[in-house]
Amino acid sequence: MVKTPGFHTVLAAIFLSLGLISLGFILKSAALNVKEMERTVQVKGLAEQEVIADTVIWPLQFSDADNDLEKLVNRVEKKNAAVIAFLKLHGFDDAEISLGSQSIVDKQAREYGNENQQFRYIVRSNMTVYSSAVDKVQNALSKVSQLAKQNIAIIQDSYETRVEYIFTGLNDVKPAMVQQATEKAREVANKFARDSNSKLGKIKTARQGQFSITNRDSNTPQIKNVRVVTTIEYYLND
Repeated sequence: MVKTPGFHTVLAAIFLSLGLISLGFILKSAALNVKEMERTVQVKGLAEQEVIADTVIWPLQFSDADNDLEKLVNRVEKKNAAVIAFLKLHGFDDAEISLGSQSIVDKQAREYGNENQQFRYIVRSNMTVYSSAVDKVQNALSKVSQLAKQNIAIIQDSYETRVEYIFTGLNDVKPAMVQQATEKAREVANKFARDSNSKLGKIKTARQGQFSITNRDSNTPQIKNVRVVTTIEYYLND
């Protein structure tokens, strides 16, 4: 036979339930109060640094044309040798110079070729200098017109022949720049705290933005501007 709970047992259970419900309301209210009392300030710190590119990729390209293909190819080979000699004269070694593709166009073989073209064949020669000596590349670039005396016109105004300057030492400057950005963020946060009659507390959240590397300006692409923004949220105390 199942025993019916006594009056006192039921009463105790009711009081226990009421107590738990009341405790829940108290904890919820306390959490809300804490949330309302929590004050923070979010600030950003910027760090910038100018650096010199440590790697240069310099594409060299020239074209030649003739109606005699064999004669044209031989002449292009001689011009390639002349360009390499020019580069070595300005301090580049074999490891820094690579000869690229030599493309040949037969205009008469084109479906829509123009019969009035003066030359049937056109050869485009490509060469690349890959160097860590920025000054050496700058010097050679300023004198590349000397090759015109050997009837070699280096193409310099196309996208394919754009000189590319690269900075690869980002990991070396990262720690100091992150520290600088963090310190600047804290300076801003301290000023805000003083203006609001508060004291700056501990860090609540911190986010480091991505590093960006851009040319300082269009005239000096070898000089780079490295930039990072750090976002930090601080607690404010009375």
